[in-house]
Amino acid sequence: MKKKVLYIEDEPFLGKIVKETLQNHGFDVLWKTDGATVMGSFTTFNPDVCVVDIMLPNVDGYTICRQIRKLYPVLPIIFLTAKTETADLVKGFESGGTDYIRKPFSMEELIVRIHNQLKLLDSVPNDQKIQPDKIALGTYRLFPFRYELQTPTKAKKLSHRDMEVLRMLVAHRNRSVDRKQILMTVWGDDSFFNSRTLDVYIRKLRNYFAEDPSIQIVTLKGKVYLFLVPE
Repeated sequence: MKKKVLYIEDEPFLGKIVKETLQNHGFDVLWKTDGATVMGSFTTFNPDVCVVDIMLPNVDGYTICRQIRKLYPVLPIIFLTAKTETADLVKGFESGGTDYIRKPFSMEELIVRIHNQLKLLDSVPNDQKIQPDKIALGTYRLFPFRYELQTPTKAKKLSHRDMEVLRMLVAHRNRSVDRKQILMTVWGDDSFFNSRTLDVYIRKLRNYFAEDPSIQIVTLKGKVYLFLVPE
């Protein structure tokens, strides 16, 4: 079955190219140009992933992201932005975006990001898709779409990559997850550079959970992780 992409973009030339290219790569695409008409599309089109431009007529992409997120807590949302300020990216993630791509972009990059978002969604067990807004992890609370981890003493804002790696660990908590699986899902390849980068993020996450000794990220033979969380 074809994966469905809801694509929201008001530039006609770019929109036509993106729609046709995605269709040629096997996606079923619904292209909308007006932010005010987007939410009505969900009555007839049930997307697997959304690609949302930020600058739209009538209703902007940030608002659309928030509206989608309220109704569909785990639906992947890739937001497109011509803005380069960090504050704009943070606003996009806080609105519910799960990934972003800057304009101008290559179709190859967009397609890879769509596939990565679909893989992340597939890795989440069905029972965790029901209430993903808040996840209990020992004495911690994780708010995936706010990119926030509440420790026993403070609230920690997570980076986009922090959240991607942690999302994989949470999806496999108390079960083994292969290191290569994380690399391929989050980075798209398992090169030496990305492997060393993953080591950095694992160390960061261990530090984040240091306040609760019952939570551990264990490495087995350098190839498998166990994210141990009390039930």
